[in-house]
Amino acid sequence: QVQLVESGGGLVQPGGSLRLSCTASGIIFSSYIMGWYRQAPGKQRELVASMSSGGNTNSADSVKGRFTISRDNAKNTVYLQMNSLKPEDTAIYYCNAFRVVPFWGKGTLVTVSS
Repeated sequence: QVQLVESGGGLVQPGGSLRLSCTASGIIFSSYIMGWYRQAPGKQRELVASMSSGGNTNSADSVKGRFTISRDNAKNTVYLQMNSLKPEDTAIYYCNAFRVVPFWGKGTLVTVSS
């Protein structure tokens, strides 16, 4: 059974930082593209950042220079370091694992507000 468990969300002030973690089980983690998506209220889910099994990364223009995705294959964990957070980053952040079919975590809420 595949499980993706996110952690690290919370309330942060504008300009602050958070690090999200997602630990996977039930998959050969190192062979999967790992990604972070987010969904804000009333909006569609969108890609934030992804990292291939080979370490290539892709990120949304809105987070370039502020968010960094990384992975630790020994720990079956993918991270999203989020700096210089803005109110518009407020969303539920979902972990995604993809090779043939996608798997999703349940999400973690990030709220950026003063």
